[in-house]
Amino acid sequence: MSTYKAIISGHLEFGSPRSYEQVVKQFQHRVLNYYRNDTLLNEEEIFDETSLSLGVPRLIANDCSEKSWRNTINLLKYINEYAVAGNFRAWIIKDGKLFESVVIEPNSDKAAIRHFLKGRELLNEEGMEGEAVKALNRAIEKFSRHALAYERRGYVNLRLGNHKDALYDFTKSIDINPNNPEPYWGRAHIKIHQDDLRGAIADLEQTTKKSIPHQSIYWSARRLKGECHLKLGEYDKAVFEYKMVTKRQFAPNDPNYKWRQTAWSNYGKALLEKGEFAQSIDAFNKALAIEAETNSQDQAEQLLYRGLAKQKAGKSDYQKDLKQAANMGSAKAAELLNELA
Repeated sequence: MSTYKAIISGHLEFGSPRSYEQVVKQFQHRVLNYYRNDTLLNEEEIFDETSLSLGVPRLIANDCSEKSWRNTINLLKYINEYAVAGNFRAWIIKDGKLFESVVIEPNSDKAAIRHFLKGRELLNEEGMEGEAVKALNRAIEKFSRHALAYERRGYVNLRLGNHKDALYDFTKSIDINPNNPEPYWGRAHIKIHQDDLRGAIADLEQTTKKSIPHQSIYWSARRLKGECHLKLGEYDKAVFEYKMVTKRQFAPNDPNYKWRQTAWSNYGKALLEKGEFAQSIDAFNKALAIEAETNSQDQAEQLLYRGLAKQKAGKSDYQKDLKQAANMGSAKAAELLNELA
C-alpha cells in the first residue's frame, strides 16, 4: 500500500457556542461511525472552546495512507460547513514532489463569509480598493475574529500606502490566528518601509515557518530575507538565502518568476562583498541572461557590479562592462572610468 507525506494546517472559527457544540458532536460521531477512527486529527489537540475554534498549527504525517488522507479531508470539508471564518490547507507529497493540494474554506450564505469573499474578489479588480475595504469592513463587523479579513484589508492598505492601518490589520490578524503566513509577510513589508530590517527578518522567518516550500510565499519570504541581510551587511546570511532562491525553478505563473533577475543580481552583490568574485560574475551573468521585465537602469547596475567583480578577479575585460553601464546611464560607472583614464 502506497503511503505519502501529508501536511495539514489551518484554523476554522464557528462564531457561537451552539455551532461549536454541534461541530464537536459531529466530529466525534463521524470519526467513530464514518471513518472508524482512521483520520489524522486528534480531537483533544485541535478544539479550543475558549475561542470556539478548531486549529491545526502544523500536522505532518510521514506515512499517511490514501484512506487516512481522504477521510481527514472529507471530515474537514464537512466541519467547514459550520464555520464562519478561516481556512485549511493540505498537501500530499510523494518523493519530494507535490502530489495533491487542497484548500478548504467557508462558502455559505452567512453574511461574514459573503462580505469577505466579495472583498477578496474585488482586490483583483483594478481601482476597486475602496470597495474591497468596504466589503472587508462589513465582514469584520459581522464577525470580529475574522483573521483573514483583517489580513486582506491590511494588504489593501499596504497597496494604498496606508502603512499605519496596514500594520494594525496585519498584527490583528496574527493575534487572532498566529499560524497564517500571509500577515507576517505583509507586516514585514511595512517594517522594511520603516527601515526596521531586524523586525522584518523576524516576521519573514515566521512566514517561512508557517508555510512550506511548495507555496510561493515561502520563496518570496526567503528572497526578502536575503534583501534585508544584504542591506544590513550580513553577506553570509544573504548568500545563504539567495543561493536557495536562485536554485528554485519557478513556473511563469508563479509570483516569484518576475523576481528571478533581481535575486541573481543581489546574490552577485553579496558574493562580491564576500570576495567570491568568480561566483559573483556567474551570478551577474545569470541575471543579465534573463530577458526580463527590467529597465535599462537595472541592467546598467548589473553591468556595473559585474565589471567590479571582474576587476577584483583580475579580468582584463572589466572596462567593457563599465563602459556599457555608463552608456546606459550609470553615473557610478562613468565616475570609475574617469578615474581610470
